[in-house]
Amino acid sequence: MPREVPREVPREAPRDATGRDRSSESDLASEARALLPSEVLAHERDRAERMLNVVRVAVLALLGVAALLYAPSLTPALNRVNRLVLLPTLAWSILQVPLFHRRRRLPRWLRVVNPLVDITAVSCIIGGYGLVSTPILALQSPIITAYFIIIAALPVASTTRKAAMVSGLAVAEYAALVIGFVVSGRLALVSSPMAAAAGASGVSPLDEGARLFLLACAGAVATYATHWQERLSTRYAEASRASEQLQARLDQAQLQTLKLQLHPHFLFNTLNAITALIHRAPERAERMVAGLSELLRISLGHASEQEITLEREVEVLAHYVAIQQERFQGRLTVRMDIAPDARRALVPNLILQPLVENAIKHGIGPRASGGVVEVSAARSLRGLVVTVRDDGVGEPSPLVRREGVGLANSRARLASLYGDAQQLVAAPRADGGFEVWIVLPFHTEPAARIVAAGLSA
Repeated sequence: MPREVPREVPREAPRDATGRDRSSESDLASEARALLPSEVLAHERDRAERMLNVVRVAVLALLGVAALLYAPSLTPALNRVNRLVLLPTLAWSILQVPLFHRRRRLPRWLRVVNPLVDITAVSCIIGGYGLVSTPILALQSPIITAYFIIIAALPVASTTRKAAMVSGLAVAEYAALVIGFVVSGRLALVSSPMAAAAGASGVSPLDEGARLFLLACAGAVATYATHWQERLSTRYAEASRASEQLQARLDQAQLQTLKLQLHPHFLFNTLNAITALIHRAPERAERMVAGLSELLRISLGHASEQEITLEREVEVLAHYVAIQQERFQGRLTVRMDIAPDARRALVPNLILQPLVENAIKHGIGPRASGGVVEVSAARSLRGLVVTVRDDGVGEPSPLVRREGVGLANSRARLASLYGDAQQLVAAPRADGGFEVWIVLPFHTEPAARIVAAGLSA
């Protein structure tokens, strides 16, 4: 098989503009893809709740600034209400950061407590204004619009049930305030909305009913939006999972096709060598047939497996080498240096044989004196490093550098199995001969695909 052009050596994992290693982001992305649809939605809601709490702190801080600006024009009692409500609510929001935000997941109850605290804080301000001043002032305060802001944020981090519960609480608390003011005699009801708008003696039931209706509508829309988001997220996750499963089956079929291409390629080359010896050296041809039979028995026994242990791969290679040494009659020496801790690593099935065949055919075959092929494997910081080198004729000419079946299929199988986490480099050696080395992830558990460390999310 013709020889390979050198390629780049493995590079460090890519980093983003801030200098952070993107491998951690890749790990999080791969973890998210492995979750169930409901778990993916819960993960995203967890992130949303963290961001909402930051927004909550900022809004409360701005409300505190506004309260300070209003303070000169408000009575001491109204200022006291602002402090009694805003300060504890702001303290609770800030305290969540050291208590919960360092955890991998926020407590599930927090996504319920936070909007309930927000709704209740708004109700407390309205109720406090009504007690220390007048209910008219309380019901006309701009703080009432905060109900709608809180409800609008519900679809971001809440479930459908929680959104409905918080929306119902907002309607119930506001209705309870209005009813309480009326029952206590502090708030009069005026039949005409125009009279209520012109004077300060009371409120119109129609106006308050319309406000409660709009608040209920906002809660219903938020609840439906939350439900719609859940359905959309679930359907998208299911469709994405089905697409990934289909792609995995396509990749498996492609790997199987590539592997099947190697078997006839190797078989035809060996049969041609046996044919050349049948009349000239029948005993040698007979031994090669026996060796080929044993090799096929072993290799076909693992034909359905994409990965086998390196120890098993070396055993298959030893039978192939025995056939070739019978053919070369003393002109071929093959040395194997396999580190003990590397033998249990999983490698692609039939990955070494085409590389050794390439070295024998193009490196040792053209030399009358024969030569040496060295196969080594060891674990390193980059993973499992496998090297096949020979002291043969090297690269005959730059003009004939093409990728044959063995090297092309080996490269394609490595890329399909391990993505960017692998590398195959082939190049002439400085002191003569040729060298091919492979880097792939060190793993002992079967895996159809190892996510590359440099793959961005």
